[in-house]
Amino acid sequence: MKSKVIPMVLVSLIIGFVLGTAFIVKIDRENTLKAQEKEEEVTEGYDSEDIFYNNPFVKLAKEIIPGVVNIRATKKIKHPSFGFSDDPFFKDFFKEFFRFKMPEKKFRTEVLGSGFVFKKNKNEYYIITNYHVIKGVDKVKLILWDKKEFSPDEVEIVGKDRLTDIAVLKVKTDENLKVLKLGDSDKLQIGEWVMAVGNPFGLKGTVTIGVVSAKHRTGINLPSGQIYQDFIQTDAAINPGNSGGPLVNIKGEVIGVNTAITSPIAANIGIGFAIPINIAKNVAEQLIEKGVVKRGYLGVRIQEVTSTIAEKYGLERPIGALVIEVEKNTPAYKAGIKEGEIIIKVDGEEVKDVEDLRLKIGSRLPGEKVVITLLDKKGKKREVKVKLAELKEEELFGKKEEEGEKEYTWLGMKVEELTDNLKEEYGIEEEYGVVVVDVDIDSKAYEAGIREGDLIVKVEDKEIKDMKDFLSAKKKYEKLNVVLFTIIRGGVKRVIGVKK
Repeated sequence: MKSKVIPMVLVSLIIGFVLGTAFIVKIDRENTLKAQEKEEEVTEGYDSEDIFYNNPFVKLAKEIIPGVVNIRATKKIKHPSFGFSDDPFFKDFFKEFFRFKMPEKKFRTEVLGSGFVFKKNKNEYYIITNYHVIKGVDKVKLILWDKKEFSPDEVEIVGKDRLTDIAVLKVKTDENLKVLKLGDSDKLQIGEWVMAVGNPFGLKGTVTIGVVSAKHRTGINLPSGQIYQDFIQTDAAINPGNSGGPLVNIKGEVIGVNTAITSPIAANIGIGFAIPINIAKNVAEQLIEKGVVKRGYLGVRIQEVTSTIAEKYGLERPIGALVIEVEKNTPAYKAGIKEGEIIIKVDGEEVKDVEDLRLKIGSRLPGEKVVITLLDKKGKKREVKVKLAELKEEELFGKKEEEGEKEYTWLGMKVEELTDNLKEEYGIEEEYGVVVVDVDIDSKAYEAGIREGDLIVKVEDKEIKDMKDFLSAKKKYEKLNVVLFTIIRGGVKRVIGVKK
């Protein structure tokens, strides 16, 4: 009896297992079908390429990349002939050996950068890039995302502005180029998602993702000599070749122009800077309209207000810019602004710091009147009306030295009057003549054998003692097919004929 019960139990268990398994499979299949139906509903309207449709950066990249251009340019540079010449020992050794400036080779190098189309006028398209990308270049070529190229003959440099590091290029075409939408950088928030697009190291159409790390960054030491700084800081990777490319927000609006990085290794470490698009757009529009940028000029030398100075003036926190000098015969001088006063407002708007004052004044046009609010050491406020003058670059970068002002070019060579500094630099012992300080490598003078550091002491039959003699000779002989120059190089005199 016992032996019959056991088989019956086993049979029941087996039947239960099979039925349970079938039921589970049925439920799983129904769930799978429901999931597929939901997926089909959600993905309706997306093609196979939109598999990552829930990632907004995929769509963003597709929208932005077509409007970004790859800039390739050539420029002439000089470099010492010896690979080890940067070593101080070898510099001193060869300077003594040659008794004049280190030998230098001149050659062309390729410059890589980025830009983006931001404006269209009929069949003309305008591209924003950085000033430092095209600084000193001879030719500019543009390559679009679809490999279409615009040759140097088709690309026009509309204008460039050193002070903000902005430049504008133009091409004419009947094709429809992608024009990127500009946003409002004043509304940008720290922590906001951003995408940097460009051509790092010449790698076309590269995108990187990050956030706005900070705003209003100033005091960044840049080789381009950029004076007006109000950078957006981002950790979106920016590398050499990204300069001039767009920084866009999640809505696909350009909110900055990628410009620089801070790094000990000349590559990205998560600290990049972009020029706010509101500044770039203002400069670009002026370059398109006038070819140059006009800026207001106040005529004061200023410094930051520290916490100690703020306390002395009765300020709750450091704001404004402290006037340390007022230049004579300037708008500030005529308006009665005094040394030791703090400029705390411009047209009723608070001045945050020195850079903020520069931007507020520099954004005004020459001849425009502004109201300046001042604070003295006693805590007394007053207002003055100032009619701004026009800022000249030399006001910021300084004028050339006297001898540097007297330089002239002929047949591709640039010359300066002989000075003690030039004598020492080139190892010249003679007492008169003009010095060749630069020679265009594509010029007839370079082809004939004239080099930097040559001392010109005679042109044809005319002795050259100073710049006046040189200009006189140029006027007299510039129509000749071949001009004979007597030069001194390394203490040796020779004659070189330059054919036009």
